[in-house]
Amino acid sequence: MTETPAVVLVRPSEEGNVGAVARAMANMGLGRLILVEPAVAIGERGRARAVGAGEILAAAERRGSLAQAIAPFQLAVGTSSHRQRAARTPVVEPRQLPELLARNGPVRTALVFGPERAGLTTDELALCGTVVRIPTATRQPTLNLAQAVLIIAHELFAARRMPRNPEARPSPEATSGEIGALFGHVDSVLHNIGFARDSTYAGVVTDLRRLAGRARLTRREMVIFRGLCRRLEHALAERQRPSATVVLPPGGAPTA
Repeated sequence: MTETPAVVLVRPSEEGNVGAVARAMANMGLGRLILVEPAVAIGERGRARAVGAGEILAAAERRGSLAQAIAPFQLAVGTSSHRQRAARTPVVEPRQLPELLARNGPVRTALVFGPERAGLTTDELALCGTVVRIPTATRQPTLNLAQAVLIIAHELFAARRMPRNPEARPSPEATSGEIGALFGHVDSVLHNIGFARDSTYAGVVTDLRRLAGRARLTRREMVIFRGLCRRLEHALAERQRPSATVVLPPGGAPTA
């Protein structure tokens, strides 16, 4: 990784937690914080909990949705303590995350954390290519928001201190925004061919979106899929074009 991940907090409700997250980020060398609305306003309590990380809070960005927040990133890593919510998305432990991120060279990454009370929804996790679950004792399976950020950020910090493999080669991956645009194109094609005909269609699109997240599509693969969609649209337009009618004169031979 050539740039450190951003931390995305989805609908945080406690300003003290946001401040503590900023402190944890500063401890582990992370600097970009994104808040997804509705997010709590940051006041004195938040700044007090941010000890030494006031500049991270001051520069925190706000976005209207998770999709907007992760659009510039090539990989969104979700976090969840609910096994059933992430059943169809690859799940790793924090210690496995650095290897996953380094596998294909530098990638712009967002670490996504859900609201304190309920965590990320199933639909929000579907936007993430990978999910991190932190093992805990069954007696108390959930972590404080800042604790979760600190644990994951520490694993990434430790990995950054290790010697890099000089043979690693970067492989550019598609951003979340590019994948979203692809699925907008796919949705249009599927509607045109009559595939979206019943109530199961939305679930099919969600499954396809998860598949794309697991595959970690490259930009070249995105170009191929967009080209395929355009070819399908062209073929549909040709089939729907009315055929020319040949009018025969009384003698039976077609007119010039």
